[in-house]
Amino acid sequence: MNLTLAHIGVRYPAGDEFERLTQLYLKRMTAFAHCEATAFRTEEALFESLERQPGRSAAQLILLDSRGKQMTSEAFAAWLGSRRDEGVQRMVFAIGPASGWSDQARQRAHFLLSLGTFTLAHTLARLVLAEQLYRATTILSGHPYHTGH
Repeated sequence: MNLTLAHIGVRYPAGDEFERLTQLYLKRMTAFAHCEATAFRTEEALFESLERQPGRSAAQLILLDSRGKQMTSEAFAAWLGSRRDEGVQRMVFAIGPASGWSDQARQRAHFLLSLGTFTLAHTLARLVLAEQLYRATTILSGHPYHTGH
């Protein structure tokens, strides 16, 4: 499975501490899944990119949204594992613009995911999502990183 961590906005400088930690989790995750991070200037650019992606099937788009479903780490891992087992090849987890996702974007998404009721800075939300994706892949592989607490 290919996992993409996308966001709407500017690219973060390599010296940014949140970016450094996000990249660390993405690098660790490569032992379990192909991962990449990318930035898009607008929602439209994200959707255009998704339409141009090659593959047997379209990527599943998961938008991070405060109205989305909240899950425990274990439930998130099970959800991700079920997508993998169903043959989903590519999943794009996207953090929206500062003004939030448009209604059209929410309608186009395969799933809305919430990290909680807090409002988080984009760089922090990316870091939390990267860590949770890493945690989910380790849970699915039986790696000891996640001990259930």
